[in-house]
Amino acid sequence: MIVRHVDGSQLLITQPDHAALAGRIMEHWTAGGLQHSPRRADILMAIHEHDNGWRESDRAPMVGREGNVLDFVHAPDDVRHALWVRGIERLADTPYAAALVAQHAIHVYERKRAEPAWKTFFDDMEAARALHLGRTSASREVLWADYAHLRLADLISLTFCNGWRDQKQDHGGYSVRGDEPGVTVSPDPFGSARITMEVTAAVIPDAPFSSSADVLKAIERGERQTLTGVVRGA
Repeated sequence: MIVRHVDGSQLLITQPDHAALAGRIMEHWTAGGLQHSPRRADILMAIHEHDNGWRESDRAPMVGREGNVLDFVHAPDDVRHALWVRGIERLADTPYAAALVAQHAIHVYERKRAEPAWKTFFDDMEAARALHLGRTSASREVLWADYAHLRLADLISLTFCNGWRDQKQDHGGYSVRGDEPGVTVSPDPFGSARITMEVTAAVIPDAPFSSSADVLKAIERGERQTLTGVVRGA
């Protein structure tokens, strides 16, 4: 779950909705040969579905000790471990997409590699990456090059959905900055196009909750807000 605090309310955006937005953005990407890649369909599927393992958790938003709705950064370790295994298994019929999502899980949590509690996670993700990549004709080098599209699409969508305003540098040479119209990516990967972004958020009070059930009641009673913006190159 993505949680934004705005004017006395919390805006809740599900991880699958954020991922779907990332996929729609990357459909317009013209740089790096993606448009003509023989793996384009699998790459886009990986982007659209990279957070599908969050479905179950986002249907019953988790609550922390102080009554705060837990976002994707603060979800318990065991929840995060299980959801990636689940999400990759859902992509098993498209092994290249599954391998890309396993690579994404490894990249996202690389900072935790030295923590003993995460050893099994990395063992599982590396095994899943090897298993699914081995069912394709692609090499590790090809996977890594293609993974850049998932990594960047995720960053652009997260920047918009979270309302981030700082500039983030991707090690592939792109910078991503949130601004009032939406998001600017430099150098321009969209061929001067301006792409409309849209995602729906549930609006609930910015107050503590006693349980997931209470959060669900607030979601049912609350409104839906459509967030819109534009992503473009600079």
